Amino acid sequence: MFRFIQRPTTFRHLVKCRFEKNSHHLRCHRQKSTAAAFDDTTALDGSSDETNPHYPRMFTPLHLGNDIGWLPNRVLMGSMHTGLEGHSIPSFLMPLLNPEETHSTLDQMAMYFQERAMGGCGLMVTGGISPNCEGWVGPFAAKLTTPQEMERHKVVTDAVHSIQIPMADGYVNHNGTSSSLSSVPSKICLQILHTGRYAYHPFAVSASATKSPISPFKARALWTSEVQQTVQDFTRCATLAQQAGYDGVEVMGSEGYLISQFLCQTTNTRTDQYGGSFENRMKFPLEIIQSIRNVCGPSFIVIFRLSLLDLVSHGMTWEECKLLAQGVEDAGATIINTGIGWHEARVPTIATSVPRGAFAFPTQQLRSEGIVDIPLVATNRFNSPQTIEEALEEETADMISMARPFLADPYIMEKSRTGRADEINTCIGCNQACLDHAFVGKTASCLVNPRACHELELSKNALGGGVITGQQEDHLERLDPDQRLNIGVVGAGPAGCSFAMTAAQLGHHVTLYDKASEIGGQFNMAKRVPGKEEFYETLRYFDVMLNKYQQEGFLDLQLGTEITLQDMNSLLSEGDEGEAKIDKWILASGVDPRNPQIPGMDHPNVLSYVDVLRGNAKVGRKVAIIGAGGIGFDMAEFLLYHTKDQRADDVNIDDFLEEWGVDSKHQYRGGLVDTSNNTTEGEVKQHFHEPQRQLYLLQRKKGKLGANLGKTTGWIHRATLNKSGAVEMIHGVKYDRIDEHGHLHLSLNDGKEQRVLVVDNIVTCAGQVEKNELQLQAQEEQSTSSMLADRVYTIGGAYQAGELDAKRAIDMGMRLALKINDDAVVPGQHKFEAPIGPEQKLYEWSKKLM
Repeated sequence: MFRFIQRPTTFRHLVKCRFEKNSHHLRCHRQKSTAAAFDDTTALDGSSDETNPHYPRMFTPLHLGNDIGWLPNRVLMGSMHTGLEGHSIPSFLMPLLNPEETHSTLDQMAMYFQERAMGGCGLMVTGGISPNCEGWVGPFAAKLTTPQEMERHKVVTDAVHSIQIPMADGYVNHNGTSSSLSSVPSKICLQILHTGRYAYHPFAVSASATKSPISPFKARALWTSEVQQTVQDFTRCATLAQQAGYDGVEVMGSEGYLISQFLCQTTNTRTDQYGGSFENRMKFPLEIIQSIRNVCGPSFIVIFRLSLLDLVSHGMTWEECKLLAQGVEDAGATIINTGIGWHEARVPTIATSVPRGAFAFPTQQLRSEGIVDIPLVATNRFNSPQTIEEALEEETADMISMARPFLADPYIMEKSRTGRADEINTCIGCNQACLDHAFVGKTASCLVNPRACHELELSKNALGGGVITGQQEDHLERLDPDQRLNIGVVGAGPAGCSFAMTAAQLGHHVTLYDKASEIGGQFNMAKRVPGKEEFYETLRYFDVMLNKYQQEGFLDLQLGTEITLQDMNSLLSEGDEGEAKIDKWILASGVDPRNPQIPGMDHPNVLSYVDVLRGNAKVGRKVAIIGAGGIGFDMAEFLLYHTKDQRADDVNIDDFLEEWGVDSKHQYRGGLVDTSNNTTEGEVKQHFHEPQRQLYLLQRKKGKLGANLGKTTGWIHRATLNKSGAVEMIHGVKYDRIDEHGHLHLSLNDGKEQRVLVVDNIVTCAGQVEKNELQLQAQEEQSTSSMLADRVYTIGGAYQAGELDAKRAIDMGMRLALKINDDAVVPGQHKFEAPIGPEQKLYEWSKKLM
């Protein structure tokens, strides 16, 4: 059972008690056998005859003690930087920044969290909010230091608390407390985040005067009095959060932020009471927790985010992690949430190439050792109810944290609870619209769900309360019958599917055509690339929802059907009853590969990426890849490591951990077997699998290959190719010709050097061109009596090719569908984007000054 002990009278006594305990005492904390944690009749914290028939462990309630009460399920919505947390930009700067949206209130944040509560989430954590100016993520970022700032947050907590979450009743806690509740209010905690040397501003501070490799600013060392003041700043922030109505706080003690910097010996070279031994280095976080607990009382949730794997060479040892966990519990924490990896670590931790649940093992190890009684939370790359259920069944943790999956589908919990897992819009771990946005000041969103973080802009809902009924995910009201249109969509790729689903949800009747025998377009190629197995899930979601709307009578899916201009004109004509068969046409016909126009391109050894990924063309052992954008890197990984198509659940965790040098046995400091993983992109462990080919990856532009890849994932792709030892990357290339043998002749160094690549095949990945022939043909007919051109709207890659940008395509399709019945929306003026906030303007401004 959970232990609520009398706190030591002094902090020194608290630490001394922990260090003097022997291992036998540490392992006796959990009197209850963990083997009975999820017994049919006895849950981890209680018993009940009523269990969820679909995911019984996931929906077992959790008791946090009599002062706090019950959580309705075992999932915590983890913290994410979304850009909705507000800012502290002075008013005099606003006219200079001239944003399209001021973000002067937290209404958007309120609706964002309320929708996740409506989706069944019982405990949520906000994005990081600083306890003082030095801890800002960037200049004038979100902070909570004044009563005025506190008042702004009340709309958030009121919105969350207005939602009741269903809970299986009849559970009995082991101390005798029973639950006869059928629902409980959703809870929300504010994350207190001090960035330390990760701060992207010149006022950065840290345990010692050091500079992070991911920030241009060197941090100065805090004086001893400033450390103590920072403890009080955390406490003040927690107190203000409590006054604002938050149910608790999460103290961010991982990921390489300020607390991590105190805990690790390389970033903490202090000689005062906060440096030296680990006992001293962990005083800072323990003083914070104890102070918050003393001031905020027993009914306030205190979560501590504890790094169980730093994944940097100077990180904590496993023994230090355990000592910290024990100290955190005794200081007064309610829950320990796991953190994985410093931000500067050169090991992927959340990208799509990381297998599901790959980093649950340290939480499972800590729990199995039985040294703490408070709930432990496993995290990173949990995105499906089945993975969660399996982790809980294996006693990996008491709770599971998901963050980005709640962006992809705010109703993931309710769909799981009611047996509709096939309707979940699964997070694919791409980072393109969430983390990549956050690091440049843009409001976050989601590639597969553009409504994420834009609910107030793109929804019917107001901030009202209620009890979950399972229908709230129908966030768009059906239009009145006289506003509904008959719409033809050509192309069932990401853009076409996005438009069709949104329009059908609004009540329009959509006929979706594609000449292929399956939906998905370019996603059907992307899903085959090693590390992109999650793309299958988006295709599954599209398929399920299109069929659902088809059964409801709002959509007609016609695969294997090629639409011509004659068809479009014919279907646009009036029917027998004087009603148009098709009122408007949406062209989502996608892209074609761009021909780089190299002499000799007609050689049979020359293939396009489509020939390889869709046509299964045979490729030899030595290959030149023309183009080093996203497609070129995908092609390189496909040619190196693809042996068979597989799904996300098939990816082997042990292979991944070995490949990236992660210590799964807790023997090495920082959790790295090979500490060279922490230096440069090239100094990484050899890939676990032998590469199948020798590749040349080429680009015309001078400079680093893949420079325009994702801000948070590009380094992973470069490292993967580097450590293969089988890829030569060449920049500044001029393609001279392809000879009669199929060999590629190049000029390098501004023509000073010539080189011939003797290869078996050349694969072109040199970009795309818009596949918009139907639009051009319609415009050519505009001078005649045809009305077609005025009713044709082009979206996705057919509108703008560029890279294979699914984020833009899905967003454009959804936004146009929301406005397609508006007569003011005409072709050529039909692209809509999210408004630009002051945070993005400030980031762009500051970049120019640096």
